[in-house]
Amino acid sequence: MIVTMDARFEVRIADDAAALAAIAAREVVDVARAAVAARGRFAVALAGGSTPRATYRLLAEPPLATQMPWDRTLVFFGDERGVPPDHPQSNYGMARTALLQHVPIPPDHVFRIAGESADPDAVAADYAKTLAEALGVRRGEVPRLDLILLGLGIDGHTASLFPGSPVLKETFRTVAAVHAAAASVPQRFTLTYPVLNAAACVIYIVSGAEKAKIVKAALGDRSTGLPAAMVRPSDGRLLWILDRAAAAALPARRTS
Repeated sequence: MIVTMDARFEVRIADDAAALAAIAAREVVDVARAAVAARGRFAVALAGGSTPRATYRLLAEPPLATQMPWDRTLVFFGDERGVPPDHPQSNYGMARTALLQHVPIPPDHVFRIAGESADPDAVAADYAKTLAEALGVRRGEVPRLDLILLGLGIDGHTASLFPGSPVLKETFRTVAAVHAAAASVPQRFTLTYPVLNAAACVIYIVSGAEKAKIVKAALGDRSTGLPAAMVRPSDGRLLWILDRAAAAALPARRTS
């Protein structure tokens, strides 16, 4: 594993997808335990898609499953598709199958986005309220999650923040309904930049050679306009965990 450092973020490069999942799972445990020690609870927003599944499976099994403070963990979702929870493309459904149904987390500590509901804007508003109430945030304050897990699309999108979306300019709402015409499920719901950039820690988990060029662009400056490049926590840690294929286009950096 190579660890590279930048003033704005950290990059860790794993040999392959299996090592990537192992590094990410270990990071989740470490962040969780530190959060509980500092604040008495661990609030995490899970990512959807296929790449995090291996990480979730590791967290569901010993030894990591026994090291996680499940009774102090609050689970949210960074985004969701407009489908029922048992749909194959449900982010909640994937996380439940790979992780949540296998660990002793209290059911009322898991907060899913009701993607199947008929009124998208109401769903977004309700989830914003849920997020604020669960974290004890006063009106007008932005919730601060201990950890947000994110993936990266080949177009540079992250969560359900897509290039050209008006939601990229959101400065007030913490959760928004999104229509992504090119996506397999156009109706989406997503946390917005105010929440992403208020997090104590954000971790990207990215795998595959098809992501190499967009990884390089996203790790550039914000002038690229890529949604993923705009995630820069104002008072928190930003870590990119990549396999060698996804990191192939990156220039050499310092190793520690």
